[in-house]
Amino acid sequence: MQLLVYSFAYPFLWLISRLPFRVFYGLSDFVFFLVYRVFRYRRKVVINNLKLVFPEKTAVEINTICKAFYRHMCDMFLEMIKTLKLNETSLKERYRLINPEMLQELEKNRSVLVLFPHYGNWEWSIIVNRYIESKGYAVYQKIGNVYFDRLIRKIRAKWNTSPITQKETVRTIVRNEKANVRAVYGIVSDQSPQAHVAQYWTEFMGIKVPIYNGPEVIAKRLNLAVLFARVKKEKRGYYSLELIPIAEEGAKTTQNEITDTFLRLTEEQIREEPTFYLWTHKRWKHKDKVPEAFS
Repeated sequence: MQLLVYSFAYPFLWLISRLPFRVFYGLSDFVFFLVYRVFRYRRKVVINNLKLVFPEKTAVEINTICKAFYRHMCDMFLEMIKTLKLNETSLKERYRLINPEMLQELEKNRSVLVLFPHYGNWEWSIIVNRYIESKGYAVYQKIGNVYFDRLIRKIRAKWNTSPITQKETVRTIVRNEKANVRAVYGIVSDQSPQAHVAQYWTEFMGIKVPIYNGPEVIAKRLNLAVLFARVKKEKRGYYSLELIPIAEEGAKTTQNEITDTFLRLTEEQIREEPTFYLWTHKRWKHKDKVPEAFS
């Protein structure tokens, strides 16, 4: 069944990836109409999330952000497909790394974690591998359909980037450090962990929730450098990536310093322009389950 679904879908994905950008974004407008108007995909989740974190905004403002977010989400999803046939020159033009020297200087001495929030476009960040000498890894969440998972790995493996699943991340980093292999790891780090296993709870956008602090644990244990990836959507189809230092040496940071700094930088970006955050995620679903130790 998985093969049948993939065999049906792949020709359409391949065709989409070959479209000229003008036609490509016209298709995105049509997809937006279906997702937003017809299927109303997770509309309640998005509206509730926006109301929760922006209680000061009016219903009109919330709806404006919601509609703009769906337009961006459709663009971003199709841009991931576009990566199949996007060449290096075009991607460098459309996803501009503002300060590659920040990463290049750090990688001379140690491995680096680059932490992304679900903001802007993180899929095209694989082009960063063209600016570094170290081995580049892109951490992703494994897909249930093995054929689509293989396709995602193929997309993210462009320009010698090595895709690894979340479960493979820790052992890959530990193995590389033991072998003295310096590497750069791109990780989307604002997921919502399961409440019963969360080791840290703190406020995110004003609401106390469980926090995924795996990157901090590994950075402190292996003394890795940590950077925040600040992605800005300059205009449709064009992004810039600025790397902001969180820690030059993870082992010298205080407890929760890396995680808290990542969260504050993410909040700052969301408040500046909320349209480009991934509001379909149920990020605040555990807000009523705060353990006494963190209340």
